[in-house]
Amino acid sequence: MIAHADLIHVLALVNASILATLTLGYVCIRRGSRDGHRRVMSIAIALGCGFLAIYFYYHFSAGVAKFGGQGMIRPVYFSLLTVHTLMAAIAGLLIPAAFLHAIAGHFVQHQRLARWALPIWLFVAASGLAVYAMAVHLFPIAVS
Repeated sequence: MIAHADLIHVLALVNASILATLTLGYVCIRRGSRDGHRRVMSIAIALGCGFLAIYFYYHFSAGVAKFGGQGMIRPVYFSLLTVHTLMAAIAGLLIPAAFLHAIAGHFVQHQRLARWALPIWLFVAASGLAVYAMAVHLFPIAVS
């Protein structure tokens, strides 16, 4: 069983996996492999759903994460966190819409949405890893 405190690391691992599958899905579609793209993006969607389930469980039971950095790093961290959160909300609307269009075979609409959804999702995954690294590894809360 994974300890509750370790779920933050699981989230980072899932996030890194999402980043990798999104990149691979993009490579597949650019190479013309629709089947490969469909399979890889289905994995990315499943990972995203798993991420959200773990994320909400972790944060509803652990409360708000704390940041231990002091000085000029604080506005940098909180600015990144704010942009990350806003972009995650936008991604939360675009990704399901793009996915549903793909499932329905509406590929023109899917492609229009995916052109926005992919870079936003990539940013959210990468910035999520940066927020994790800053809050957990670089500037953790000092325990007294």
